[in-house]
Amino acid sequence: MLKKEIRQINNTKSMVQIAMLIALSIIGASIKIQGSIAFDSMPAYFAALYISPFSGALVGILGHLLSSAMASFPMTLPMHILVSLQMFFFVYIFGWLYENKSKIMAIVVATLLNGPIGALMAAPISKIFGLPFSGWPLFLAIWIPLTVATLANVILASIIYEKLSRRK
Repeated sequence: MLKKEIRQINNTKSMVQIAMLIALSIIGASIKIQGSIAFDSMPAYFAALYISPFSGALVGILGHLLSSAMASFPMTLPMHILVSLQMFFFVYIFGWLYENKSKIMAIVVATLLNGPIGALMAAPISKIFGLPFSGWPLFLAIWIPLTVATLANVILASIIYEKLSRRK
């Protein structure tokens, strides 16, 4: 299945779409919800539906790395690498669930993964890296806005995808 998805993006049209969606991630990063929490993941979730889950995962990982690089990696490069890897897997799971199981299940799972579960995973890692704002204080500060932002990003991506799918 993954080989098929990789072959699917090995054409000019898909590469251009992926590049444009990565650029939209960077633009979305400037639409802040709280701190560095923004609308940078919406293009990745959209790509997971419109192109393929693997394409969405690529947009997620590259979009996050580039948008955080433009902000000078506010949580340090290692933390942003961790977050971008989370994005890769969370977006892929979202696209796969949406395609193979249930739209509602995909939205709920993606929101939980990228919201409280992602924040919970980041909290101990931030402590290991010695970030000044780390551990439970970090988790308590970001899990609600991150969950709300994820839900908004996922729902917006789903609505845009559904509208474009009807036009085909």
